[in-house]
Amino acid sequence: MRKIAVVNMKGGVGKTTTAVHVAAGLAARGRTVLLIDADPQGNIGHGFRIRHTHTLEDLLLGAAPTEAVIVRSVRERVDMIASTPAAFSLERRLAGETQRETILARRLRSLTGYDAAVIDCSPAMNLLTYNALLYAEEIIVPVAMDLMAIIGARQTLNGVAEVRDLWPDRRLDLLAVLPTFTSATNNATKSALEALEHDPQMGPYLFSPGIRQCIDLNYATSQRQTIWEYAPRSRAAEDYTRFLDFVDRQEEADAHAVKEEAKTAI
Repeated sequence: MRKIAVVNMKGGVGKTTTAVHVAAGLAARGRTVLLIDADPQGNIGHGFRIRHTHTLEDLLLGAAPTEAVIVRSVRERVDMIASTPAAFSLERRLAGETQRETILARRLRSLTGYDAAVIDCSPAMNLLTYNALLYAEEIIVPVAMDLMAIIGARQTLNGVAEVRDLWPDRRLDLLAVLPTFTSATNNATKSALEALEHDPQMGPYLFSPGIRQCIDLNYATSQRQTIWEYAPRSRAAEDYTRFLDFVDRQEEADAHAVKEEAKTAI
């Protein structure tokens, strides 16, 4: 199962929108996807108008089994684990737990039946984010076209490096740095893209030109729809489709690399 976390320590950069569209886009291509809301704001649940009995908090506390916290068929081939503001207290409530940063990975260890899991992370390097990163194997970093978002992305990658140092046996690869809210006529966009291109950590993973500004994304959210449901001919739909093409190509490249490594080992 492919495990992708969408993360940036800066809020308002399009993390939730990207997580939802990566999950929905993979599902539209025939994958069965588990979408996990690891942000206590619970925006995905609000966006999909999800009715749930149990949440991610119950899963991490051991108050409910995995099957009970999964909301089935929020979209075709998309199931979900929701979150609520109650999860803000998890840091305190799990204070005495052994290896508490790996609880999510351990709870979902035996999960089967999915081709991919997509995790929307909190805009903070907190316990929930550590759990998401230690469950995931790849990360997408959305970056809005402003300095604070770029700083947040750099802080995120510093946090990822810390996770790799502390848990060297776990795979955690940077899949893509995704510019969001871009505008070809905007000087802020040009400056931000230039800064990202020249950043030694992010430049090699930059998906340019990213996701363009598109009011249809706001309208789609207000209608509780994906951009492909609301405005399939919009530029945001076109951009997220291109990004899904890239995500698919990376999966194929990884699979090819694994095969080649196996041949070399033989």
